[in-house]
Amino acid sequence: MFHNLEQLLISYADKLPLEVFLFLGSILEEVIAPIPSPFIPVAAGSVSALQAKPLIFLFWLAAFGAVGKLIGAWVLYIFADYAEDIVLGKFGKILGVSHKEIESVGKHLTGGHRDLIVLTVLRALPIMSSTLVSVVSGVLKINKKTYTIATLVGTYIRDLLFLYFGFAGLQTFGSLVNGLEDTESKIQAVSGGVILVLLVWLFFKRRKNS
Repeated sequence: MFHNLEQLLISYADKLPLEVFLFLGSILEEVIAPIPSPFIPVAAGSVSALQAKPLIFLFWLAAFGAVGKLIGAWVLYIFADYAEDIVLGKFGKILGVSHKEIESVGKHLTGGHRDLIVLTVLRALPIMSSTLVSVVSGVLKINKKTYTIATLVGTYIRDLLFLYFGFAGLQTFGSLVNGLEDTESKIQAVSGGVILVLLVWLFFKRRKNS
């Protein structure tokens, strides 16, 4: 299914204005986690080269990707925020974690310069799952201003890098991009496994103490 979606997106890359393609594709890429994050910007960079766009065009194009990512990131933030309220409201006692305890963790992230730098770096890292960062930020209720600025700046840097990979030639950077996709997928899988193990541990700890 996702392979077909990728092929559909590729078919639109040469039909739509690149700004529109990257903007809409970035929203989908953020919300639909299995779509590899390098896919959309690398495709846009490759088409830019085929259309003989100047290298400086990538700086303009990256802004549309960053805004699209921000919209998708806010969708996930809001979803994770509400999901955390519902899940812990119903199962918090079983898991041994309360809504207030989660909020207390988030309150330590006051939106200072350190939080902004850390979140920006996480957003900019090519190997880090952007979807995972968005979900965790929503669960912890990261300061909204910090979240917005860090997402825009970090994603702009990340998209600019991937755009250049595509612009310089997919054959040259293909193995590197595939390696980044594999690493990102592994991070998602490991993170999901850690969360699952943590939930199971909390469940049995709760039953043992009751």
